[in-house]
Amino acid sequence: MSDLIAKTAIDRRLADLLGPVIEGLGFELVRIRLMGGGGKARILQIMADRPDGGIGVDELGDISTAVSAVMDVEDPIEENYTLELSSPGIDRPLTRLKDFEIWKGWEARIETTELIDGRRRFKGGLMGVEGDEVLIEIEEGGQDLTIGLKFDWLSDAKLILTDELIAEMLRQKKVAEPADGEFDEIEDTDGDDEEAPEPTKH
Repeated sequence: MSDLIAKTAIDRRLADLLGPVIEGLGFELVRIRLMGGGGKARILQIMADRPDGGIGVDELGDISTAVSAVMDVEDPIEENYTLELSSPGIDRPLTRLKDFEIWKGWEARIETTELIDGRRRFKGGLMGVEGDEVLIEIEEGGQDLTIGLKFDWLSDAKLILTDELIAEMLRQKKVAEPADGEFDEIEDTDGDDEEAPEPTKH
């Protein structure tokens, strides 16, 4: 699984557990992050979408219900946590190789784990995919240059918010338009308000 979808070991474990649940409902896991800990409140952030884009608030609610049921049974997080489920939004993260082909022609920001020609950050137009490489057109010395970045090198990637992108996403209805000014995010809290028992040491 790509580090862009699940970065840490616990993120990967949760993705392995919850990814099939989300896919079973006909959606895709875009990104999962367990935030907080060390005295801070735990937040489990899950981003999901339809395979063709355009997930709605009701659908996020269905995913939230299914995810909560599995989390209650499996109980992979010892502390209390809040579940936040959302759609990718317009300036969406690009987490799968196919995303870079789907959003070809749009501007993106990409960061890499390793220094490449002395830099880790790249900004430019997506030029699609070639094998296991993401192609991006960057400006170098006043010239437009297309370079290939191995997908495994990427640590972060997202579309850049532009007026053109907003117009295109709304035209394609790839964004769930909020009803009554509400943001398309569902929050659910784990369990009741009782303090979770301290984990026992083995």
